[in-house]
Amino acid sequence: MLKRRHLLAAALALPLFSSVPALAQNAAAPAADCGKPDCTQFNRDRAAILSMTGTYRVTFHFHETAAFVPGYEPLEPKRSGGFEAVRVIEDTGRTIRLQHLLVVKDEEDKPFIIKHWRQDWTYEPESVLTYAGPDQWKVKQVDAAKREGAWAQTVWQTDDSPRYGGVGHWSYDRGETRWISDETARPLARRDAVRKPVYDHYIGTNRHALTHEGWVHEQDNAKVGTRDGQPQTIVHEVVLNSYRPSTEFDFAAADSYMAKTATFWAAVRRAWDEVAAQTGGIHLVQEAENGSSTGKQLMELADAVNDGKTATNDAVAQAKALIAKATAPEPAKAGASRG
Repeated sequence: MLKRRHLLAAALALPLFSSVPALAQNAAAPAADCGKPDCTQFNRDRAAILSMTGTYRVTFHFHETAAFVPGYEPLEPKRSGGFEAVRVIEDTGRTIRLQHLLVVKDEEDKPFIIKHWRQDWTYEPESVLTYAGPDQWKVKQVDAAKREGAWAQTVWQTDDSPRYGGVGHWSYDRGETRWISDETARPLARRDAVRKPVYDHYIGTNRHALTHEGWVHEQDNAKVGTRDGQPQTIVHEVVLNSYRPSTEFDFAAADSYMAKTATFWAAVRRAWDEVAAQTGGIHLVQEAENGSSTGKQLMELADAVNDGKTATNDAVAQAKALIAKATAPEPAKAGASRG
């Protein structure tokens, strides 16, 4: 896990690329132009979501802008990048799950896979799993009027534990294909959590937009802390993650990893979903380095399955036990309300 953590940190610290990448053959064009008679809004939305799959050269840009408390100085803008594959791991029509996988080189210059974030899309959701405060996520009901024609996007961490969820609509005006979320709460990302900043969560909106050369994920965040017992916005941040199709990297290792670990990760996803369904949410301790307290062990189990060192059934049993233990109420706080 130490090597994985260092490789992930190295991947996200790569400098911006100076060359313009070649377009990948599997990158779909923006879904804004649809002249077919059967082009319903639902099908158009699905095409937009599926257009985010492919192989990419990714750049990450984080920029704190305006401070809202005396004495706080916004951080210097940070840019990094890497190579990433985005694959469909489930498509039932009304639900689409997209898995991101970073591909980096290890110490021996061989491809090394880092399972990255996952985005789930659900059409006209009755509920969405949202961040509700320190170590806590709640299943939030979506009003009938709000969910009509809408898609929920739920974002999950590297070990498939929850991160945040929001609801929004795809739109196609001004020649632009985009989805914008409602305002959502989110736990700190590793890039901030490891610094132990004065803020402890984000309130922000997401925008996914297709471009003529890939797609972008944009975030408008308020970084929020507590002052005099009340929430206080410390600083605003804009985030731009750009996905430009590329064939410049060998992504075969990513697909091999997915094939070997597919059954394991499907079982892990079901385990998280079952906890949320049974308890109306998920209580899970977060760690700065690993995201969640289950992150290190679940990723190690997946590596063992991928390397053929552990049978999938054994790894699944261990994962279920780990998740059950990690999400169980603390004896001293059972039944207590958490923020």
